[in-house]
Amino acid sequence: MMKDPLLARLTPAVERAFKQLYDKEIPLHQFGFQATRPEFDGDVTINVFPFTKLIGKGPELLANELGGFLLREEPVVVRFNVIKGFLNLVIADGYWQDFVKVAGERDILAFPATGRKVMVEYASPNTNKPLHLGHLRNIFLGWSVSRILEASGNEVVKVQVINDRGIHICKSMLAWRKFGQGETPQSSGLKGDKLVGKYYVEFDKAYKAGIESLVATGMTKDEAEKQAPILLEAQEMLRKWEANDPDVRALWERMNGWVYEGFNATYARAGVSFDRNYYESETYVLGKADVLEGLKKGVFYEKDGAVWVDNTREGLDEKVLLRRDGTSVYMTQDIGTAIKRFEEYPGLNKLIYTVGNEQDYHFKVLFIILKKLGFAWADELFHLSYGMVDLPSGKMKSREGTVVDADDLIDEVVSEARRMGEELSKLDDFTEADKAALYEMIGLAALKYFLLKVDPKKRMLFDPAASIDLQGHTGPFIQYTYARIMSLLRKAGASDGRSVGASGGTRGPGTLLPEERTVIKLLHQFPAVLHEAATKLDPSSLANHTYEVVKAYNSFYQSVPVMKEEDAAKRTFRLALSAAVAAATKKALWCLGIEVPERM
Repeated sequence: MMKDPLLARLTPAVERAFKQLYDKEIPLHQFGFQATRPEFDGDVTINVFPFTKLIGKGPELLANELGGFLLREEPVVVRFNVIKGFLNLVIADGYWQDFVKVAGERDILAFPATGRKVMVEYASPNTNKPLHLGHLRNIFLGWSVSRILEASGNEVVKVQVINDRGIHICKSMLAWRKFGQGETPQSSGLKGDKLVGKYYVEFDKAYKAGIESLVATGMTKDEAEKQAPILLEAQEMLRKWEANDPDVRALWERMNGWVYEGFNATYARAGVSFDRNYYESETYVLGKADVLEGLKKGVFYEKDGAVWVDNTREGLDEKVLLRRDGTSVYMTQDIGTAIKRFEEYPGLNKLIYTVGNEQDYHFKVLFIILKKLGFAWADELFHLSYGMVDLPSGKMKSREGTVVDADDLIDEVVSEARRMGEELSKLDDFTEADKAALYEMIGLAALKYFLLKVDPKKRMLFDPAASIDLQGHTGPFIQYTYARIMSLLRKAGASDGRSVGASGGTRGPGTLLPEERTVIKLLHQFPAVLHEAATKLDPSSLANHTYEVVKAYNSFYQSVPVMKEEDAAKRTFRLALSAAVAAATKKALWCLGIEVPERM
């Protein structure tokens, strides 16, 4: 974990203590600093148990001797206590007060440039149906990781692979040609992706009807599934596509164009974008030459006319990379696409694939193959795996009856935000346009935060109504706290006759209240939390810490006077603390892809 300023100061002091007291050199990585548990007096705790054998003293005696040294030699330590083998250090109020000033004068979540270039792939939709709830978790996870990496000083390239070819695409095309009667997004009033998705469903209906008809003639179900006339037509259309038939290609381009317009509208509404699109219709030809080169070098082997890779030494199995007819499999094009990306982006240090956990095995194999081919960057490939999202039974079923449409879900959470806003009735001076924009912002915050606060690896349940709760562990609660602080700062600027800037001074000598100290300590941890989120590629830690900060601030706000404080120095300090919390919260939410309202 990143060393924060306090630990950077304490670490050499602890090193000196071991050297002067016991003539022992203790490696930095062995120091176990942690936040003191709330039930004990202290700010930082050191676990001394790992050193008892080396020093030859009991844990309590060792902790007391170490605490005594730090109290004498390090001014930032004002007292200590020992609980068994845990040394709890209390840090001077002045340190925390100075930190508030620093937090007001600069962005504490701004990191220096690392010189590293990272590519993040996410979304990866098919052009035969609209985006759904699973896509939203993928998209928001990839977008947030991109922003967290950017905030941490990396250059980030955001990409998606659009799966725009194959039999599933031809199914929608064929159904539209057979049943569409020239219907378009303009004539139907449907978004382009929804219109194409409608005909994917129509194909499925016709396919099932065809199977039933064949079974009625005495054919087995397995035979009927392979011989259904509409499926055979779709397969013929795919062959024509691969042969560059002009009519089929023209239809493909037209319908894919409708889908892209629909996707882009959803992306724009969700506030996400990409620097580069890769299309499977272009990438599916990649990788074949690389596999054949690997065959020449003995990395792969030939069996029954096909090219295979043997990963049994790595605990996996054998895998076909080129079929006996010379055609590629998905793994082949993923090999070629990865190589192409590192060629297109010189200096690329890391490539992150945001893909569901059902593809865990695929990426293990892909990374092993690329390493066997001799690419040094193969060690910098990472599969950002995530679990499925479920909804409460009976809610948000799409017309297909099996998936949850992304646009419908966004509409649902925005509608919940509107209902909540109208119940609270605090927006009387807002225009209807302003209200609509606010409800959109709140609804999207609810959706994004709810999806991001959970460890990506976990399967999760999303409840649209619960995600909006202004008093719960939600995005809108964090937004509301930010808006409350901004209202407070506006009032302070008016009452004091000047704008209360984030760089307000400290109150100088004095004792911090416990509520102030709690907020400041959580604020102080923000940079280390962001660093950890970037290292682990997990936005949930940042999301949850942001909630802890604003929850602590709300407790402070409810119990400690800010504007009513008669002591001008204390009032200025508390306003500066409020401004620092607002600034850090806004930046943290930016990292999560969430906007904040100035009023709410």
